[in-house]
Amino acid sequence: MAHGLDKMYPKVHSKYIKEVEKNGGFMTDFWTSDTFVHTNFLQRNRIIAGLSEATIVIESAAKGGSLVTTDFANGYHRDVFAVPGRANDPLSIGCNNLIKQHKAHLLTSAADLAYILNWKLKEDAPLPVQKKLFVELDDDEKSIWRFLTEHGKEQLDLIALHCKMPTHRIAGILLTMELKGVIRPLPGKLFEVI
Repeated sequence: MAHGLDKMYPKVHSKYIKEVEKNGGFMTDFWTSDTFVHTNFLQRNRIIAGLSEATIVIESAAKGGSLVTTDFANGYHRDVFAVPGRANDPLSIGCNNLIKQHKAHLLTSAADLAYILNWKLKEDAPLPVQKKLFVELDDDEKSIWRFLTEHGKEQLDLIALHCKMPTHRIAGILLTMELKGVIRPLPGKLFEVI
């Protein structure tokens, strides 16, 4: 929230408090008695970007709070999505620019979100596959496999740093290892041993 927990802004949203508390809760970076000022939205948005697996921008002008939130999300290595709009619509400029500047994934349906975040949906449940008993790994693959076995899931950049290889090379090796059925990618550019 962009204010203390003793109030609700806008007041009309007070009717949703009990419903939200049944399934979750409220969080704020402000003291309970802090009054609401519009600049609080930007401070609140950095927390929203950090707590969220992904940030989705539905509509945005060329400047605005949602674009600041996407900057936070990209800085936290979270996925950002934008819904494209008409080229001449002032409220679509922000979304279109995010996509054009490769700061957001193009979002045209919920299926795009599930695909890019690698969510397993019930209808997409994979068929059981017999795992290979003996998989041939070269020295670089063995180094990555040992690191992931010892440390659990890790981000691409940390794997590259620890294994002393450039990120672009690690990315190719991780893809090969994924195809061999040794590791799997996770949301947030994480990888883990299967």
